[in-house]
Amino acid sequence: MAREQLTVRGIVQGVGFRPFAYRLADELALSGWIRNDGDGVTLELQGGRAQLDGFASRLLAEKPPLARIDQVLRQPRPEREEDAGFAILDSAAGGNRAAIGADSCVCDACLAELFDPADRRYRYPFINCTDCGPRYTLVNRLPYDRAQTSMAVFPQCPACLAEYRDPRHRRFHAEPNACAHCGPRLSLRDAAGLVAGDAIAETLKRLRRGEIVAIKGLGGYHLACDARDAGAVARLRQRKAREEKPLAVMAANAVSLAGLAEPDELSLRLLNSAQRPIALLPKTAACDKALAGVAPDVAWLGAMLPYTPLHYLLFHEAAGRPAGAGWLKQPQPLLLVMTSANLRGEPLITADEDARALLPALADAVLEHNRDIVTRCDDSVLRMGCHGHAQFLRRGRGYTPCAIGLSRGGPSVLALGAQQKNTLCLTRGNEAFLSQHIGDLDRVANCQALEAAVAHLQTLLATRPECVAHDLHPDYFSSRLARELAERWGLPALAVQHHHAHIAAILAEQQCDDAVLGLALDGAGLGDDGAAWGGELLLVDGAHSQRLAHLAPLPLPGGDRAAREPWRMAAAALHGWGADEEIAHRFPREAAAPQLARWLANGKPMAATTSLGRQFDAAAALLGVAARTSFEAQAAMRLEGLAERHGLPDKPPRLHRIDEEQTLDLSPLLRRLADGMAPAEGAALFHACLIEALADWAAQAARRHGLRRVACGGGCLQNAILARGLHAALGRRGLSMLQARRAPAGDGGLALGQAWVAQRHFHP
Repeated sequence: MAREQLTVRGIVQGVGFRPFAYRLADELALSGWIRNDGDGVTLELQGGRAQLDGFASRLLAEKPPLARIDQVLRQPRPEREEDAGFAILDSAAGGNRAAIGADSCVCDACLAELFDPADRRYRYPFINCTDCGPRYTLVNRLPYDRAQTSMAVFPQCPACLAEYRDPRHRRFHAEPNACAHCGPRLSLRDAAGLVAGDAIAETLKRLRRGEIVAIKGLGGYHLACDARDAGAVARLRQRKAREEKPLAVMAANAVSLAGLAEPDELSLRLLNSAQRPIALLPKTAACDKALAGVAPDVAWLGAMLPYTPLHYLLFHEAAGRPAGAGWLKQPQPLLLVMTSANLRGEPLITADEDARALLPALADAVLEHNRDIVTRCDDSVLRMGCHGHAQFLRRGRGYTPCAIGLSRGGPSVLALGAQQKNTLCLTRGNEAFLSQHIGDLDRVANCQALEAAVAHLQTLLATRPECVAHDLHPDYFSSRLARELAERWGLPALAVQHHHAHIAAILAEQQCDDAVLGLALDGAGLGDDGAAWGGELLLVDGAHSQRLAHLAPLPLPGGDRAAREPWRMAAAALHGWGADEEIAHRFPREAAAPQLARWLANGKPMAATTSLGRQFDAAAALLGVAARTSFEAQAAMRLEGLAERHGLPDKPPRLHRIDEEQTLDLSPLLRRLADGMAPAEGAALFHACLIEALADWAAQAARRHGLRRVACGGGCLQNAILARGLHAALGRRGLSMLQARRAPAGDGGLALGQAWVAQRHFHP
């Protein structure tokens, strides 16, 4: 007979871990107890040595589906005679190592009940159990108990309470547990007030007649309309002021996307995962006609499957309310546009009072419920990257706030990211917690959302930062907030150069502590010299970064306007080889073109940039693909889509130069594009030649510095053709490529890199 204490760290609260341990202890005839605490879960077990060892091994092998075990500490304890059986104790306070799981889609067991007319939760929109449902979006603080969530205001009825208290039931301590008698309720509201009748049925009627309905979900509201109704899609775009940016669609299941998209096996796995992200899938030739206006001028369709019972009920209603879940294996004709319910550039709407004030301008009706959303959390967006690894474009619901493990611990760092696609990061020991997507910090509401996210993540993790990190740009709101917080808390602050942070984010998640060659490719970031960088070769060694080389600078006509008007970058490229007289002729619709040509010819002083993103813009404008854009990276996305459909040439010509200073000049490539190529052919040539140019450039630098690994980061690496091509091209040159997998390659991952650099700066 022996006794020991087990401390289990990881995602072990709110995922059915305690009832799992209870059943396992009972099966092995072990006595003792288990409880949640601030470090995760603590158990004391007493029994035979073989049974104790068996418990520890099965704990890891048979853990609940939503659990993640990072560490199990086993310590001997004195035997006790008074133990009788195994008990689940109340949660204990103290400690700060616990983690909360991300929101998860509804599980198969709950779906079976949802569609069983004999079940007491038949068609209940908030069905859940310990294996599924909301977590992060409804919890205020840890330990994860019902009293700490937005479900605290819903006392459980006797039937639900009996399940909740039964360790053998799959709803034991399922904190959002409820039913139609005691839990949250749905209602449909339009301009005239509450709509009578079944809220789901009435919502579907409105969607089918072309209306736009706002739907309250886990981390915010969606705007929904019938994706096959071009008029409804156009109205949604007009109301949201989202002229051309692609919209995502929700289908009942993957087979319902047949004929519209061509997902491979790995994309299907992503679609059906518990995280239920939006996945970018290759479109078929028939997609744009069937879903007119949903995803124009791009080669991919953003698609997701239902993840809440409420979503499933809409498709169930459309299918005619069949009994059982068998209908979910059959194609369903209903496809819904599901896009964030917010005014352009504003945060996702979460509060009911904001919804009632703001949504009438966007939606014809609102499908709402009375469970509060504690934490705003957008849908995650991913695509398949190299060798079966998913690549984040936006990290949010389903993945936040899951920790990213670091190679070593250090001081707790609060890093506040940059201006665009903002996220924040808080480290705790050897873990980094990257927040959900906040958005661009050019609106007051988004700035307020960042401040709220800082406070919430600190509360949730019970962690006070010891230093603060931010972007080198002094005028970003995130930089100003970081300095203010550092001064208020009496902490040191560190400015981290933008592209250093891009590469550091990759090293952080890859747990790489070695010096690497960094290839940082994006739209813009302030450089050490005060210029706009974006096509950089760096030598990165922990907290130290050295700029080795860069792309040949292009003038930046109009400053920030050039990012929205690619014709300006094309004009800068034309000027580079003395073709100023062509500018006005190539862009006759641009009233400013003649004057800009004169300014360039006369050598008018203007800022320059080494940005690869602006090279993409120049290429797109020279090919006639985009002279102006309505959203960030639109020109590059169009080029990528054309190249994907056309296919890249096997042996592209060498259309780049590398000078004695190791500056990479892409003007020969741009000049070839200006010679009158067809857009698709030119887009394919641009990608193929660019890949070879970057690989040659990196290989030369790697040889000079004795490096074998190249970390490739920045927003341009979210281009799938570029990422795949670089991986292959660097491999042919004997180099291995590191790239982002657990955080976005673009600015959405910057805070992770800032935090990693700061840890090493303050704790070498």
